[in-house]
Amino acid sequence: MKAILNELIDHRSLTKETARNVLIDIASGKYNLSLTTAFMTVYMMRSITVDELQGFRDAMLELCIRAEFDQPVMDVCGTGGDGKNTFNISTLSSFVVAAAGQTVAKHGNYGVSSPCGSSNVLEHFGYKFTNDIDELKRSLDRANICFMHAPLFHPAMKNVAPVRKDLGVKTFFNMLGPMVNPAFPKRQLVGVFNLELARMYGYLYQNTSKDFLIVHSLDGYDEVSLTCPAKFFYNEGERIVEPQDFGFSKLSHEDIKGGDTIEDSSKTFINVLENKGTEAQKQAVIANAAMALYTANRKQGLSEAVEKAREALESGNAMKSFKSLLLA
Repeated sequence: MKAILNELIDHRSLTKETARNVLIDIASGKYNLSLTTAFMTVYMMRSITVDELQGFRDAMLELCIRAEFDQPVMDVCGTGGDGKNTFNISTLSSFVVAAAGQTVAKHGNYGVSSPCGSSNVLEHFGYKFTNDIDELKRSLDRANICFMHAPLFHPAMKNVAPVRKDLGVKTFFNMLGPMVNPAFPKRQLVGVFNLELARMYGYLYQNTSKDFLIVHSLDGYDEVSLTCPAKFFYNEGERIVEPQDFGFSKLSHEDIKGGDTIEDSSKTFINVLENKGTEAQKQAVIANAAMALYTANRKQGLSEAVEKAREALESGNAMKSFKSLLLA
């Protein structure tokens, strides 16, 4: 590890194979916490390369507990790490997407650089995490969505979890999260925290069979914030989308701000599902759900996707999906 650290400190990059091997070694507990922390810290101060990102991704997928399903599933998630502390938009969008008819295999974790991640909010409502594939399949049958708590599917990462928690800031594991869904989804909407990472994701996903859309709001959000235009990369290239493309007006940061505690965030979460959230909160969720539905079926167009998302939320079907998931 010391030789690798010296390479990185001297502004040299790792090959894809070296990146894969070093992450496997970290996962196996080969290095102490100090060396692991030093390795992760380097990537807070320099950009990751495509080869390094791909090598880390390959290691994580090689080590994960696979949870593949018969039907084509979709993931809707963000990298986190944008420092914006929005409410749980992508998690809420996942239930809207499921209610609109697209099966969702949601991959999530506790918040690291934010107060409340998807796992925090679901755990708050009593959801019991599982990596039992039969139970996950029952969730899909019952709610059209299942939830995969990342630590249960990436057990080798237990050596990294304490470091990430103590650091409390985004690391390259934030960049990896959406890429290492153990369900290997064929459809995916990913929000990322900067344009450089969006381009990397787009490049790597172009070499897969996924229907994908990688989005970044140009003022820094890892989702469609509706606070400004968002750029997205997808199978056909790249585009800019404006709030008015969804039929909405521009929002402010305060409109989509999250809570400071898990309890506050959970209150917002349930209010939105009960169609009691603010108009701005509802619009943010509908916009992101619409982008996911558009990713899964681009022939329908964005406007139709918006209407499907709106119907799924306002009809109460998204709430039904959420309640059905909790029956596990």
